[in-house]
Amino acid sequence: MQVGTGKIVVLGTGGTIAGTATEAGDNIGYTAGQVGIGQLLEAIPGLEQAAGGRIEAEQIAQIDSKDMEFAVWRQLSHRCAQLLADPDVRGVVVTHGTDTLEETAWFLDSVLAADRPVVLACAMRPASAMVPDGPQNLLDAVVLAATPGARGVMTVVAGTIHTARHVQKVHPYKVDAFSSGEAGPLGWVEEGTVRLASGWPAPSVPKPGALRHVADTFVWPRVEVLTSHVGADGRIVDLMVREGVDGIVVAATGNGTLHHALGSALERAHASGVEVRVATRCALGRVLPKPGDTLPHSEGLSPVKARITLLLELLARARQR
Repeated sequence: MQVGTGKIVVLGTGGTIAGTATEAGDNIGYTAGQVGIGQLLEAIPGLEQAAGGRIEAEQIAQIDSKDMEFAVWRQLSHRCAQLLADPDVRGVVVTHGTDTLEETAWFLDSVLAADRPVVLACAMRPASAMVPDGPQNLLDAVVLAATPGARGVMTVVAGTIHTARHVQKVHPYKVDAFSSGEAGPLGWVEEGTVRLASGWPAPSVPKPGALRHVADTFVWPRVEVLTSHVGADGRIVDLMVREGVDGIVVAATGNGTLHHALGSALERAHASGVEVRVATRCALGRVLPKPGDTLPHSEGLSPVKARITLLLELLARARQR
């Protein structure tokens, strides 16, 4: 088992990994965020060995990740930044629910200069399950965080390592519920050892001031996600504009195509000063810009990740005024 030097700090935010059900056989009718992070760590044999003998835990939040809020993101990113600035910290592990894990991962990747690993750990079954998957996922996350050379924001689920940019939840209840799509996984954790598919990703380089903008913001821009579909019209867009929306990300059909009524409404919104980004609702691939496109595309990001990027862009602009 390869380990680095320095301590590993585990930050708990709740989620299914900390969930409990009234019956051990119930893997879907549970309540998330019930078990404290200290109790979770104590139940995993070999965790200190995987961490190189030094591991600490802190409870940041105790929520179901479907209810993740900007306030928790602010606190979590601030604490991660503090830990990454501490030369005695080898890596950070964050326990998190699966529903919005990909959003939190991309947010952290966008605001942290993560020259060391920040690994999100999760579970699809609650801690009270007959065969919970959380303990192995958490052990694998600590192994990954302690591996020499590891860096950046990642997650490891069912032994597979995904980067923040590519990870996506693709199944509602399977234990192996995440994918990196066409990019493929970064690697795997196999019996306490990391095997990479290629090499570590380049260190994330957040835009200057991104973390400060998050720390100073208590009222975030309003950015919504819409989907183009059969019979879509522009009324919801017009309503959002009247209500003061700051940005709209649209999950378009195919290669950025939009129902004509929805597209016209988005053009009007964009002309009025509302920021619009076009992503695709397709699970694989990205929107390839075409001559004549007037609405900006999402640079290959999924709709929910494009929303986070746009949020941070709007925060930066607000701070420059």
